[in-house]
Amino acid sequence: MIVEIKIPSLGESISEVEIASWLVKDGDTVVKDQPIAEIDSDKATLELPADHSGKIQILLEDGATVSVGDVVCVIDTSQADDQDVSETQSPTKSEVAYSSSSALRSDVASSEVYAPAAKKLSEEMGVVVPVDRATGKGGRVTKDDVLKYKVSMGTSGVSKILLEHRGVKTKKMSLLRRRISDRLVAVKSETAMLTTFNEVNMKPVMNLRSEYKEQFKEKHGVSLGFMSFFTRAVTRALAEFPNVNSMMDGQHQMFFDYADIGIAVSAPKGLMVPVIRNAEKMSFAKIEKEIGRLAVLARDGKLAVDDMTGGTFTITNGGVFGSMLSTPIINPPQSAILGMHNIVERPVVIKGNDGAAIIGIHPVMYLALSYDHRVIDGKDSVGFLMKIKTLLENPVEELIEFDFGQISKAFEI
Repeated sequence: MIVEIKIPSLGESISEVEIASWLVKDGDTVVKDQPIAEIDSDKATLELPADHSGKIQILLEDGATVSVGDVVCVIDTSQADDQDVSETQSPTKSEVAYSSSSALRSDVASSEVYAPAAKKLSEEMGVVVPVDRATGKGGRVTKDDVLKYKVSMGTSGVSKILLEHRGVKTKKMSLLRRRISDRLVAVKSETAMLTTFNEVNMKPVMNLRSEYKEQFKEKHGVSLGFMSFFTRAVTRALAEFPNVNSMMDGQHQMFFDYADIGIAVSAPKGLMVPVIRNAEKMSFAKIEKEIGRLAVLARDGKLAVDDMTGGTFTITNGGVFGSMLSTPIINPPQSAILGMHNIVERPVVIKGNDGAAIIGIHPVMYLALSYDHRVIDGKDSVGFLMKIKTLLENPVEELIEFDFGQISKAFEI
């Protein structure tokens, strides 16, 4: 029996996806539930499993854009193999990538792939067309390919020497990456984005972590990180400044009586923003566990669309990569985003025991709040960031005793 494999529905807002890569070869024998392809939507990368066991016939190439319900391959179940599919039947992704890039490097400057007229023109113009741009019969580069490639490279072009000795590789951006690019550009042009900055003395938070991190990890199995402090501080500040926890809806402004906090995490496919639901109700331990769970899903490429939809405010931490200061871009349709940065020992003016001002060396983090000025005024944006600063510089009194009454209860130890 021939079974059609179709693109499943991935959510109400998703009607189109792209085949990122096939994980099997045409003619391979696959088993039921085996991942056979990775598909990119504008929100996530997901695996497409085989519905039946049998011999697969692939109908579309990598990079093809398809709609939900389209048939992308068929499986002949009469040729099912009772044995598990051999790991040697299909090359790994790294092997495919290596063989493709190697072929490109070896062929990009080869005269054998050029039609005679194209070869002469390419020498005159000083450019070499990569083989993946060839449109001629049998993969040969035509005269028209040379002309189009020259135009695409601009008036200056690229010297033949450069391409022959270094190689050039082109790669189509994934649907997810293209959508991210479109959204980032749209934010800059469709919102009145502004960024305000402040600094936080992280010594009080660091002292708390040092004192209780062992008990916390022993009890909960996760580390007591900075993100739980920042998340709790953000939820407290959002309750005090509701405009920051709002978004535009046409001519209306929507306010939320809850705080669904997006946490930007780095993933193989790019930056992902999974959401912690009702973070305002969570303890430090629950926040740390949820962040850890979502980070693992992001790293393994298994975040579901529902994990990233919604969200009323976002936190991004460029400090883990060494960033000192940045202006984060708002995650639409939200109205604001908080940027964390690296912690550096800096001179700080503080009060001594006698009340006199003295200079001490303390761990300081710069914070950045980017916001949509259409719904958030300067007073609210600066006040919100100042509230974050106050909460983090006085964590026992402001973050713990205010909500929990005592440290042991706050950390659940």
